Amino acid sequence: MYGEDVLKGDWRRRKVVPEVDAERDLVVEDVDSGFCGAVIGFELGAVVLEDRHGKRRNFPLEPAAFLLDGKPVTLRRPAAAPAQAQRRVTASGSVAVEGVRAQVAKASRIWVEGIHDAALVERIWGDDLRIEGIVVEPLDGIDDLAAAVREFQPSRQRKLGVLVDHLVAGSKESRIVAAVTDPNVLVTGHPYVDVWQAVKPERVGLSKWPVIPPGRPWKEGICAAVGVREPADMWRRILKSVSSYKDVETPLINSMERLIDFVTVLDD
Repeated sequence: MYGEDVLKGDWRRRKVVPEVDAERDLVVEDVDSGFCGAVIGFELGAVVLEDRHGKRRNFPLEPAAFLLDGKPVTLRRPAAAPAQAQRRVTASGSVAVEGVRAQVAKASRIWVEGIHDAALVERIWGDDLRIEGIVVEPLDGIDDLAAAVREFQPSRQRKLGVLVDHLVAGSKESRIVAAVTDPNVLVTGHPYVDVWQAVKPERVGLSKWPVIPPGRPWKEGICAAVGVREPADMWRRILKSVSSYKDVETPLINSMERLIDFVTVLDD
């Protein structure tokens, strides 16, 4: 009279029950075992529940296998959230500008005291300078800095920045720099005898940079103190230890940032 026995078969599979994402901390009850716990993850395709006593059990994601607030539900694994693009940061700490080619070199320049200074600046600020179109040129010392500046002919559209080693009060370098008064030239510096010393000593495996007595070539003294045969070998060791601004001392960072700002902002 009534047809098929309504009590026969698996009633859970006959009902249309809602599907629910098994989000972390969702509290559900397994219908068959009565185990009640919060979702903490997935393992081999099964959902892992943890009860209030810290006990964990795995349950397959079968249709209508769980109760949520006393009502049957089918749990499903949530779709993976799209990965957010990570912002790339340059070695100088700036946010990298993607898809931008290096600009054609502008008239403005930054001068540094030697090839080691230039290599270190390239290692840290190279990306930034290429985008701005600023070329870094090494000098063979700064003894004739005033004459070199006059030959460069700086102007409001052709600025010059100069990074000087050992720029401290009373030094030979400070007297040379004082002779440069052109408003389109900015000279900054750091207090270290050589740009090597601007690299944090622990990056090179030293507790501190050795003190070299006056009168002895500084680089040769450093090599002798640390047991390195040639300055070229020591320089390779130093440069290899630098990958970002975090590896060098703050005075160098501040000086370079000032120079970059100066030469990239041109007056109308």
